[in-house]
Amino acid sequence: MKKKLFIAGDSTAAQKSGEAKPETGWGEKISCFLSSDIEVRNYAQNGRSTKSFIAEKRLDQISNEIGPGDFLLVQFGHNDQKIDLPIGTMPYGDYQENLARFVEVARANNAFPVLVTSVTRRDNLPDGRLNPETLGDYPAAMIALGEKLAVPTLDVYRLTQDYYEKMGMEETKKLHLHLAPGQHPNYPVVVTDNTHFNDYGAYQIARIIIAAIRETEHPLSEYVR
Repeated sequence: MKKKLFIAGDSTAAQKSGEAKPETGWGEKISCFLSSDIEVRNYAQNGRSTKSFIAEKRLDQISNEIGPGDFLLVQFGHNDQKIDLPIGTMPYGDYQENLARFVEVARANNAFPVLVTSVTRRDNLPDGRLNPETLGDYPAAMIALGEKLAVPTLDVYRLTQDYYEKMGMEETKKLHLHLAPGQHPNYPVVVTDNTHFNDYGAYQIARIIIAAIRETEHPLSEYVR
C-alpha cells in the first residue's frame, strides 16, 4: 500500500484552479521529486491560517485519512500574521498552540509530522535588500515549538531568503506571478504578486523543500528520487 504525504498550509502551497493559472503552489510540484510509492494529498488552501484551517475542520479531514507511516507537512505563517483579522494568531501564543494540534493529529495516527517555516515573500526594503523580517516572529516561533516537541522542522524561510539573496531581487521576479497586461488570458491587467509563485517558482520552492528533507535523513527521504 502506498504511503501518503499530506500538506496542510496556505496559498503558497495550495493546488490552484484553472482560472488562477499560471499561479502555482509548491505543493503541486512536490510529487516531481518523489517516487511513485507515495501519494501526495494537498489540503493547503488559499487564505488559511492555523486558526481558520482548524476551524473549518480541515485538520479533522486529515485526521480521518492519515495513517501509520504517513507524513504530514505543515506550513503556515503568512495569514497567521494578519492579527488585525479574525484569522490572525500571535506567534508565541495561539500560533504555537495550533501547530501543536497538527503534531498531535499526526502522532495519534502513528504518522510523521514535519513543520515547515513559511516561504519568504519577495519583499525588498527601500535600499533594495530583501526584508529579513517579512514573516516577523512566526518562523522562529515554529522552530522553537519544533524543538520543544522534538518535531523535525525545516527552516524553509531561511533557505528561501538565502536563495533569493543569491538570485538578486530582479531575478526573483521569475519565480513569482508577474504578468504584463494580456500576457495570460486569466489576467487581462498587469499582475505584480510578490507572494505567490508561477509554475517555475513553485518547482524551485518544492526542490528546496525536498533538498532540506533529504539533508535531515527524515523517513520521507526514502521516497525522494
